[in-house]
Amino acid sequence: MRRQRLGLLLLAASCSSGAVERKRSRASSSLSIPQRLAAGGVSRFGAQLVTYPADAMRTLAQTRTGAKTLSELGFGTLISGCVTTSAFAFIVGAVQFAIFGVLQQTLGALGASTVGALGSCLASIPQEVIKQRLVTGIYPNFAAAVRTIYATEGVRGFYAGWLPTVTRNVPFVVITFTSFAALQRRRLDAAGEGSRSTLTTAESLCVGVASALIGGLCTQPIDVVKTRMMTQAAVTGVAPYADALDCVRTMLAHEGPAAFFAGLKQRSLYMGPLWAIQFAINERIKAAMVRHNQCMLAVKP
Repeated sequence: MRRQRLGLLLLAASCSSGAVERKRSRASSSLSIPQRLAAGGVSRFGAQLVTYPADAMRTLAQTRTGAKTLSELGFGTLISGCVTTSAFAFIVGAVQFAIFGVLQQTLGALGASTVGALGSCLASIPQEVIKQRLVTGIYPNFAAAVRTIYATEGVRGFYAGWLPTVTRNVPFVVITFTSFAALQRRRLDAAGEGSRSTLTTAESLCVGVASALIGGLCTQPIDVVKTRMMTQAAVTGVAPYADALDCVRTMLAHEGPAAFFAGLKQRSLYMGPLWAIQFAINERIKAAMVRHNQCMLAVKP
């Protein structure tokens, strides 16, 4: 009887210890919300800084006839407001990646990316408005842009063209994040079950580019309409669009369907590297944070 009791006690202790270890393992591999915010924000900020000139070229390629060209504006336009508007990118990336990381297990990639895209619009729309008006020469610098928009249009001015922006952002982010999740899972499965839990930097870059290009191609027409609505003040000699629907009708009537794919090459050169760098940096930062969490748990009694 004593041996049986001793055996049962040892078994119970072993099970309890195993449960604790499993709990610790799960805790060490998960990230806190502040960690996810930091990883997403830093990755988006860094990627935005690197790809800002390409985004400026995309904006100029999509503007309406009558807007100034790059030769008229000067090459300094390509980095006008680069650092200041990229500060908004930190918020955008932080919100998108944190929401996606927290909700993916419960809502899946589709639901989590949808919520993340909607939440990040609070910062991404003002970023786009200021950035595109700087690029098209409407305002000379970031401070002047903020002061003038607020003085002449109020807070609503920072959300000009919000409808086409949201209409573009949500499907683009959803397609990009779900594509990345699917391609990531496929690559890790091909590497062997349980062999590793993260992509290499090179894999993250490749998968990120592919995901962004898929999302960009699907949302290009909406992106052109959004740019046209946000940069109307830079256009002279033609009547402004009344709203997004009027913009679509006018473009179809005077420029034809091809106008909705203006700047696709420039946007691809921007969005591909932007999301590739963003995903790669985010994956590296998260992996470093997971290792840090494991070290902190290892020293605990």
